[in-house]
Amino acid sequence: MKALILAAGLGTRLRPYSENTPKPLFTIAKRPLLDIIISNLINSGCKAIVVNTHHLHQQIDAYLARKKYPVPVTTRHEPDILGTGGAIKNIADFWDNAPFMVINSDIVTDIDFKVVYEFHLNHCHPVTLVLHNDPEFNTVALNNDGFIQDFDEPFCKADASDTAINGSKSFEFEDYKRLTFTGIQVLNPELLELIPENVFFSIIDGYEKLLSQNKKISAYITKDHYWKDLGTPERYRLAVFDKMAPEAFKQAFPGIMGNSIVRTELYGDGSDRKWYRVNRGNQSLVMADHGIRQDDSTCETDAFVAIGLHLHNRGIPVPKIYSYDTFSGHVFMEDLGDINLQAFIKNTENQDNVVSHYKLLIRHIGKLSMDGGKDFDPAWTYQTAHYTKDLIMEKECRYFVDAFLKGYLKMDIRFPDFENEFRSLADKALKFSINGFIHRDLQSTNIMVKNNRFYFIDFQGGRLGPIQYDLASLLIDPYVNLSLPVQNNLLKFGVETLSPVIRSDPDKFLSCYQYCAITRNLQILGAFGFLSRIKKKTYFEKYIPNAIHSLQYNLSSFGNTEFPNLTSIVKKIGGTR
Repeated sequence: MKALILAAGLGTRLRPYSENTPKPLFTIAKRPLLDIIISNLINSGCKAIVVNTHHLHQQIDAYLARKKYPVPVTTRHEPDILGTGGAIKNIADFWDNAPFMVINSDIVTDIDFKVVYEFHLNHCHPVTLVLHNDPEFNTVALNNDGFIQDFDEPFCKADASDTAINGSKSFEFEDYKRLTFTGIQVLNPELLELIPENVFFSIIDGYEKLLSQNKKISAYITKDHYWKDLGTPERYRLAVFDKMAPEAFKQAFPGIMGNSIVRTELYGDGSDRKWYRVNRGNQSLVMADHGIRQDDSTCETDAFVAIGLHLHNRGIPVPKIYSYDTFSGHVFMEDLGDINLQAFIKNTENQDNVVSHYKLLIRHIGKLSMDGGKDFDPAWTYQTAHYTKDLIMEKECRYFVDAFLKGYLKMDIRFPDFENEFRSLADKALKFSINGFIHRDLQSTNIMVKNNRFYFIDFQGGRLGPIQYDLASLLIDPYVNLSLPVQNNLLKFGVETLSPVIRSDPDKFLSCYQYCAITRNLQILGAFGFLSRIKKKTYFEKYIPNAIHSLQYNLSSFGNTEFPNLTSIVKKIGGTR
């Protein structure tokens, strides 16, 4: 058996994701579709394979050049797309006298290619098309004998008595007389005579010519098989989930068989990611869908996976990642339940217990910074590798002005009016910085509580930076809104506990904290403004007063001389909120 894999298409329905990655190189569980199909063909006894190419053909050539398959796998480039029939004719020199298989490169299936090929060898008709019941694509009509009648007639119901025979097995049509062409076909070499050379030609035109000559096209009808066409982002995501979820449960719960897998969407966060709880019986995982990769640069999924695996390996309390695919953006991980620190503290009535919990978290921050910073590769980060002056100026100070003051509050102000103060703030926030790993969004909704243990989540924005920034994120968190006496008590504990860990003078440690508390506060308000106004996530608006009050308090420790313009504008918005 020889085979042609059709991989020349533009992937139009998959744009913008297919603009930089050809559809055959989209991955499922870290394996490109093309590799999955080639491996299945080889396992089915295929002796040689050609892949036709056009769109981003260099990437497919480069990928195949890196692979070492046990049979010849070559490409045939089409400067102009020739269509299915034209592609078959274009490699006429490749075929021999035996029937050959042609397969679309954008399908995922467990249909046995060897069984299909043997089915074709056991009848005398020139073509076998593999059909499957998928109501979204059921356009191929069959007659009562199980042969293909036409390809585009309107949908119609089948009689209850209609059956088609595949070997000794019968397939009850049930509701449909029309079925879906799976993109898997076996052809006799005589079909080449119906295809013109060097022009675009649809193989369907050739099949219709066969039918007009009263020749028969046989249907191999699958039942109880998995098949999905990945022509759209939605269908691609579904196929990724269908294939990855069982493997994730196998990794998380080895040796334990379960029932069908069900997923339920969870309440989201400030990002565009989607979160799901995935259940199999009484077992559960959490899946994050970060979105499909659009280019070759390091993306959020890359950072989430690399940093998450690193932190877990360093013994830091984060969810264990069981399975991931960084192209599709799917990550399956340990389910830490539904209770975050915000809810946990809200239900803790004893103030002494609140302080005890936070002291434990402060110790965890020390481990996160020091142990997380060991062997940390800055290449894992997808925003910036370090907490830098440029980041402070753009992602915190300008963010505050543009997204909150101008965007949300509609104030007529200019960034240059504050620029000198912001530059001074950035310099001083970094002056006594001793870098370890920082989470950079370490607030209560990113800390889960399970079995009275704390776990850090949403670490994909992590990088190298001052431990004081994470401490400030925890203490000035507007979701919990710790009282000022409690904040000051915990800050004193933090200075005493963490400054020896990072070998910092306590006064310098405190100085760095005070400036980081302001930069973090600016980032919080910028985010609340952006999420409320642009993303229409108005849930965040109720926390804006807490964040403004916190910023007023943190600025007050410097009087009115160090940041006069910033202090003035914050007093103004604080008085009018």
